[in-house]
Amino acid sequence: MRQVDEAAYKSSRNGPVVVITGASAGIGRAVAVAFGREGCRVALIARGRERLASSAREVEQAGGLALAIEADVADAEAVEAAAAQVVSTWGRMDIWVNNAMASVFGPVTELSPKEIRRVTEVTYLGQVHGTLAALRHMRERDRGTIVQIGSALSHRSIPLQSAYCAAKFAVRGFTDSLRSELHHEGSGIRLTMVQLPAVDTPQFDWVRSHLPRRLQPVPPIHDPEPVAEAILRAAWEAPREIWVGGPTIQAILGTMVAPGLLDRMMARRAWEGQMTDEPAEIRDGNLFDAPPGDPGRRGRFGSRSRRHVPAVSGTAARGILAAVALGCVAGALTAAWHLGARASRDGDLRRLPERERAARMIG
Repeated sequence: MRQVDEAAYKSSRNGPVVVITGASAGIGRAVAVAFGREGCRVALIARGRERLASSAREVEQAGGLALAIEADVADAEAVEAAAAQVVSTWGRMDIWVNNAMASVFGPVTELSPKEIRRVTEVTYLGQVHGTLAALRHMRERDRGTIVQIGSALSHRSIPLQSAYCAAKFAVRGFTDSLRSELHHEGSGIRLTMVQLPAVDTPQFDWVRSHLPRRLQPVPPIHDPEPVAEAILRAAWEAPREIWVGGPTIQAILGTMVAPGLLDRMMARRAWEGQMTDEPAEIRDGNLFDAPPGDPGRRGRFGSRSRRHVPAVSGTAARGILAAVALGCVAGALTAAWHLGARASRDGDLRRLPERERAARMIG
């Protein structure tokens, strides 16, 4: 354990213990600082010693207590060792946030099996390793919360990020299975998944890419800090899912209603939407090795990113969709009834002269 500031220790020594993977930059770093402001003891797991130490300093400046642990989440033994270090240092863990990710941009035909494997090992298996490590320690107390950081791409795949989308889909499938198992056991451990929109993080300057132009998140882009606040809400309240950002809500609900239409929309908009007009820089990216330096929380899109982001539970959003669908069905039935009633009245009027003639013949 590295030396920590004594005042920070005194203010945070009884605070909740939070573990965050991928905590050295971007969303993970913003979440770590947000927990620090809540007076939490925050364990930060990531590659890259320089920016990991910088992230830990920010947590303590915010009022928390930090423990920096350098580890690759693709290494299950390293994650287990990190979890054991947290418990050895602070006696327990209350919240575990699985945030670490890796990606590679390019058409499927240009990706190598090695690249796809690495994305899967970090983005999917990294969350599996973190979940297993958290469960082993949380089960002893039958309490704790595991937060899975997902994406709109956990529900709606886009072109040029097939490996990442597949890994996020896998995380959602794994999480849903585990949730059912915890219910079956009557476990006190809570499990939640947060589906994120496009966020202004440094990853677009270090991720591996086979594309001819510089990368960008598919607009609209959001600041990391309000997104981090939504993740905090998920950690404290533990809904089944939280959908963060209007584009996330639209993408998930749109996929439920009209997946084929979204396939065609993604073919047009998401392809060009992931690139700027600037030519790409040649680089290996961070897929296999952590790049040097300390990029911080934000990327280069601050002038275009949104500072406010809506967030709703997936249950509420599905309820709204169901209500709208029922309203549409009810409206259609009402319209059909009125049309039928009108047709019946018109038919009665047409038959009236025939009835009169028949009555005269009888008379």
